[in-house]
Amino acid sequence: MASRAIWKGQLRLSLVSIPVEIHSATKSGSRVSFRQIHGPSGKRVRYQKSVPGVGPVKSEDILKGYELGDDEYMLIEPEELDAIKLETKKTLELVQFVETCEIPPLYFDRPYYIIPSDDLAEDAYRVVRDALRKADRVGLGQLTMRGKEYLCAIRPCGDGLLLETLHYADEIREADPLFSDIADDPADDELLSVATQLIDRKTKPFNAENFEDHYDSALRDLIERKRKNKKTPRTRAGDDGSGGGSDNVVDLMSALKESLKKDGGGKKTTRTSRSKKSA
Repeated sequence: MASRAIWKGQLRLSLVSIPVEIHSATKSGSRVSFRQIHGPSGKRVRYQKSVPGVGPVKSEDILKGYELGDDEYMLIEPEELDAIKLETKKTLELVQFVETCEIPPLYFDRPYYIIPSDDLAEDAYRVVRDALRKADRVGLGQLTMRGKEYLCAIRPCGDGLLLETLHYADEIREADPLFSDIADDPADDELLSVATQLIDRKTKPFNAENFEDHYDSALRDLIERKRKNKKTPRTRAGDDGSGGGSDNVVDLMSALKESLKKDGGGKKTTRTSRSKKSA
């Protein structure tokens, strides 16, 4: 299946604007997934949005609640969130550059590929790529997409450019409270020497293909063996009588996807005032 761009616009460096597309660098669905099945009936398990003492509720009656403490919530209307929703901008401007090793690894979130939109954009695209590589720098900028603003780092990657979304500073948990109980005494010289030799002996260029998800391989093997075994129990979920178009009953995956769509319109705030609490 051909890759589908998740964003199209301009990559801007000062007065130079380059038409580009952004594609996800990871594949969804590359690991085995399951559906929950009710054993006695063979029907798919579905999830119902309900309220204690009320029962099933309609999606349009559900509001977002911001927790104030002591089980008290401040209700936010959908219209209020829509009013502050960021418009999707068509420009990703590189506003700062840092050394490649300057960004701590824990800030990195998700990787994406940036590609030129057409042949005419390739020359300028290559200039930016090669300039970043020669300077050993990473470009920083902010990308607005689906109502949310992302902090981004852009670096050369093979023949192209890699964009990695970054966590904002207030999203990173301080390490000191967790590491504070670890003794500060230097390691024993002899033990340190042996450990260093072991590290040197096992050091070689990184190649992700040298590593295998053994659980996923075993799971696929199990599925294949059970598929070939005619005695393996099977079921056809068929029509479970839910009516298909019901707003009250949705499977978990659909609920999660719908939540992602609705939560795309996050609240616009400054980085210094962003709350660590979630609505």
